[in-house]
Amino acid sequence: MSTTFDLAAAPLRDLNRALHAIGPGDNRTTWDIVNPRGAHSVAVGVTEPVEITVRGNVGYYCGGMNENATIRVEGSAGPGLGENIMSGTIRVTGDASQYAGATGRGGLIVIEGNASSRCGISMKGVDIVVGGNVGHMSAFMAQAGRLVVLGDAGHGLGDSLYEADLYVRGTVASLGADCEEKPMDAEHRAALAALLAEAGVEADPASFKRYGSARTLYHFNVDNADAY
Repeated sequence: MSTTFDLAAAPLRDLNRALHAIGPGDNRTTWDIVNPRGAHSVAVGVTEPVEITVRGNVGYYCGGMNENATIRVEGSAGPGLGENIMSGTIRVTGDASQYAGATGRGGLIVIEGNASSRCGISMKGVDIVVGGNVGHMSAFMAQAGRLVVLGDAGHGLGDSLYEADLYVRGTVASLGADCEEKPMDAEHRAALAALLAEAGVEADPASFKRYGSARTLYHFNVDNADAY
């Protein structure tokens, strides 16, 4: 069953309340949200495997804490897209502002355009695929998951990261503290190919470089004081 919700005719609180009321076996599995007009917190905290399409731009925290839902934004997204996503998929056909996918623990975020600064900050298992460029300090303090950038990365990529894998096809302005280029072997190319296929992106895995943690900042060491 398809449900259309017009944010020009009803408040956002009513939309999120309706989405949170969906339970197992509910037949309202497809949602079409029109006239978002940059509204904040659209479709946050959804826990059921429903399909949600937002027809236009959204503001802060769209899809935050998503669990199981498939969310498609036909436009661009403001700061905090998919913050703390647990599972499911979020796709944005335009650009995303700051800290997309912050602290995400699982699921997949696909940004077809560019992502601003701190994309994937403190990510803890989410996969993020960006079709364009990412801004400075992306994957800052990333702990797990994968960030794939088909364009260029800004300054401080992967600063102070732990165990996330970062793949960049374009140039990297500079690497952050404790981030280094890693070997790109057959295992990583195969994993990246599978992730790109899941994201619906066509690109040659061999054209990417892989970055990860040099593991010098796990424990404080006075010899590395300048890197902290």
